Amino acid sequence: MLRMRQICLVANDLDAVESDLRDIFGIEVCHRDPVVARFGLRNFLMPVGNNFLEVVSPLQAGTAGGRYLQRRGGDGGYMVIMQCADAEAAKQRVSELGIRIVLDTPQGANHGIQLHPKDLPGAIAELRQNEGAEDPAGPWSPAGDNWQRAKNTDVTVAMTAAEIQADNPDLLAERWAAVVGRLVEDRAGVPTIRLDDATLRFVPITDGRGEGLGGLDLQVVDKQRVKTAAATQGCAVEGDVVMVCGVRFRLV
Repeated sequence: MLRMRQICLVANDLDAVESDLRDIFGIEVCHRDPVVARFGLRNFLMPVGNNFLEVVSPLQAGTAGGRYLQRRGGDGGYMVIMQCADAEAAKQRVSELGIRIVLDTPQGANHGIQLHPKDLPGAIAELRQNEGAEDPAGPWSPAGDNWQRAKNTDVTVAMTAAEIQADNPDLLAERWAAVVGRLVEDRAGVPTIRLDDATLRFVPITDGRGEGLGGLDLQVVDKQRVKTAAATQGCAVEGDVVMVCGVRFRLV
């Protein structure tokens, strides 16, 4: 079992991004985690179907999130958080690959590990075991105890892919595949890793912003409605892609 359970973005203006996401995609905040303040951040999480979109913003100078904003020239994608069946097995696998673990948080049945982005570039990857994993709509500890109350699929149904841009997409895809224990597939020339509920897609850098999490695919009910809402919010729209928080949201 391996699901793309949570994607994290980083923003300078958290409140503005919250407004954009709510008004464009019809999603609502389910949780604000006070614990992230220890990392110099504030955040919110929004359910997208059974998965989650998190946005973090620095509270002060010198945070990892703040340095990432500077390095990539503004808001953008930050983390790919995957739900796995066995975090200890994942920990053993990544250690054998020589990848450093920067955060290890065993908490009973819930256990997450974050990987060093210099050893696995493209985004900060986290592998997290959570109780209730047999249910795709089950508990997810980072999202609080009552996240289902905020779930709304009237506009946006699901998050179906993450797009990581790199100087060498093929090489980076193979590295990620080794970490997650999946194979790389060639989909129309694009190296892709299939998870249980979504895909990770690796593409060349075309925006001048360097390596990073550059795009997300969202399954929506009415593309035109979403594009009209994005334009109203002042977000760029090109074809079926809308730009929010420095990320290309492709509507499918």
